[in-house]
Amino acid sequence: MSNAESEASASPAAPAARPAAHGQGEPGSAEPGRLGSDPLGSDRLGSDRLGGLGRVLIAVYIVLALAATFRSVYQIIAKFDEAPLAYSLSALSGVVYIIATIALIKRRGIWRSIAWGALIFELSGVLVVGLLSIVEPQLFGHPSVWSFFGSGYLFIPLVLPVLGLIWLRSTGRAAAAQAAERSPARTSAETSTQTSANPGGSA
Repeated sequence: MSNAESEASASPAAPAARPAAHGQGEPGSAEPGRLGSDPLGSDRLGSDRLGGLGRVLIAVYIVLALAATFRSVYQIIAKFDEAPLAYSLSALSGVVYIIATIALIKRRGIWRSIAWGALIFELSGVLVVGLLSIVEPQLFGHPSVWSFFGSGYLFIPLVLPVLGLIWLRSTGRAAAAQAAERSPARTSAETSTQTSANPGGSA
């Protein structure tokens, strides 16, 4: 046997290239486990869900907005001279209910602020008009939607904004808690991704 053959047989075989582990690829390549996925997407979708109280609130707001708006339009067209203040207040309440309904359905970004403003305005209107309709009933001539604290609508105009404000507050706290939990998780994930993509550190 020649020296070259002896050296070839004595030298260890070159290690075969190992396939990349599952979920680990070359730096800059897409990871199979993370391709097109958002690990925080489920939390984001969860925060967008209405929940039972939200669905009921929006359904009642839709019904109340339609009832108040159509009733006020008929009253203004047919007999506005009989009670202009009461019918104007009914029309105003219908507009507020429509705005509140849209804001509660969207309830993200600026719409959440609009929802807060609409509900606070609505509750203030019910309280003020309800009190005036008892103390000074001659001001109105005919009942409006907010007269006597919404007694003509089974006091729904009084109860509904209170429930809406409670719901907005609870969903706002839940969204803030999810954002606080999401922030450290996202930071940790980004740090781990940068480390795996650049294992040797910067030159």
